[in-house]
Amino acid sequence: MIKRTVEISTPGCYVHMEHEQLLIEKDGFKMGSVPIEDLGVLILDNPQILITSALMGFLAEQNVSVIFTDAKHLPASLTIPFSANSIQTKVLNSQIEISLPTKKRLWSQIISAKISNQARSLELCRREGAVALKEIANRVKSGDQGNLEAYAAKIYWRKLFGDGFRRDRDAADHNSLLNYGYAVVRATAARAIVGTGLHPGLGINHKNQYNPFPLADDLVEPLRPFVDVRVYQIVNEMRPDADGSEREIKLDHDTKKELLRLLGDECIYDGRNLPLLVAVGYYAATVKQVMMGETDKPVIPTLG
Repeated sequence: MIKRTVEISTPGCYVHMEHEQLLIEKDGFKMGSVPIEDLGVLILDNPQILITSALMGFLAEQNVSVIFTDAKHLPASLTIPFSANSIQTKVLNSQIEISLPTKKRLWSQIISAKISNQARSLELCRREGAVALKEIANRVKSGDQGNLEAYAAKIYWRKLFGDGFRRDRDAADHNSLLNYGYAVVRATAARAIVGTGLHPGLGINHKNQYNPFPLADDLVEPLRPFVDVRVYQIVNEMRPDADGSEREIKLDHDTKKELLRLLGDECIYDGRNLPLLVAVGYYAATVKQVMMGETDKPVIPTLG
């Protein structure tokens, strides 16, 4: 079953549980309910939302990620459970003991897949540059020692959004949509990682001591182009205002809704068409298999 992503943004809501149902109330009136077993990610997008600890505890038991947003409506924190896998200790030991050559091989496979998905992103958006990126993807070596990820990025962003675009996490243009989409996919990856028994704090390449989810940041790299395509579509579907002026790009309710729909869209996974949310779970499981020495290569979702 495809797990749902639910966002609550109405101020003054009271979110609690009853009979394993998530209930949303305001001023004593029921606004909606969701079976908790159907949930994968819950986003709380208002500081005036009240949620009970009983619900938070049960969401953890059901392996539901909860995202709290900041004043800019961007994800600020993520909660994930640590009891989603019955053999977590065995898996964790394998993760801790993974050899450096295995790490480097795994990272090169992730980066090669990222660049390949960037090439496919350009094709889907009918932009030039895909051929060059495919050639770069085939040249990624162990550990990406040549830093081809950065080299490909310089080509990719210029081709996708034009010469004037710069990837700036603080900019209030396309970047705000990219930030939101990446954060949602990152939460999905973190949830999938914990479901396998892996620890999200033990990364392959990302190592920032202040980052609690470096493994999620590792695994999300090949998934970023999925967000890029959706943002490109959103931006290009915006029509000029009546006076001919260019409309401002905003991270509003409609754009967030479009970005959240991404998790239910189909991708190609191991030759099959699967919803991205489902494929990410399988992807994390194959990363675990690599770490445990059960296979040499993860299976990574690709753009259709």
